[in-house]
Amino acid sequence: MARRKNKERRMSLGSHLRELRVRLSWSAGFIVAGTIVGWFLFDPVFKILQEPLLEVTQERGIEAIVNFGTVVSAFDLRIQVSIFLGVILTAPVWLWNFWAFIAPGLKKKEKRYAIGFVAASLPLFLAGTSLAWTSLPGFVVVLIGFTPEGSSNVINASEYVLFAIRILLIFGIAFVMPVVLVLLNFAGLATGRGILKSWRLAVFLIAVVSALATPTAEPMTMFLLMAPLSALYFSAIGIAMANDKRRERRQAKLVGGDGDLELE
Repeated sequence: MARRKNKERRMSLGSHLRELRVRLSWSAGFIVAGTIVGWFLFDPVFKILQEPLLEVTQERGIEAIVNFGTVVSAFDLRIQVSIFLGVILTAPVWLWNFWAFIAPGLKKKEKRYAIGFVAASLPLFLAGTSLAWTSLPGFVVVLIGFTPEGSSNVINASEYVLFAIRILLIFGIAFVMPVVLVLLNFAGLATGRGILKSWRLAVFLIAVVSALATPTAEPMTMFLLMAPLSALYFSAIGIAMANDKRRERRQAKLVGGDGDLELE
């Protein structure tokens, strides 16, 4: 009898909180384990992050060194990077726990949207971070270029590493934004026409990101970078507007069906 009454498998608030606590505990445990692994990966990762700076300084004959300004700064940086690596390495685990917690409350259509969002955003995020990595030497060239002649540039290690990580994340998120717009449209929170109205602001932001990505290149390179970003944005608008038309046709059929029933 209890199973029949609880066909939808509804859980009490206490059960939800217990499940949330268990999933948070498992996720935190894996992140701690990943942070320990990240601790041992710090040296090769720090060496990789330094490569763009070392290449630029050697090619241009600029004297620039990465410096740890205080006694504890090296330890603090190692902790920060280790935690960041731990979160990245264990992303499949805590993302799966997050999905397992919210999935039972989602409808079948909402689950398809969520899976489609992840499938589309992951390769775009990786493409954005790859572009940022190839553009990182350009950032370094421009910033070090402001060093006065005859002087040295002593770079704070923590600021440099966090700057590089921030650039990677910003570019990755920029490439995912069109997918977010499509998701908002499918969720009924934004229309294709509404997104289209902001196209001037979107193109301006795309131009800024492209200019930052190619700070020392000729304008043609900037436009070549703007092309895929603009294509992604306007493709998102096209998908959103097509979904709006499909939704309008479906609503029209429902209204027509109700009218036929009333006539009968």
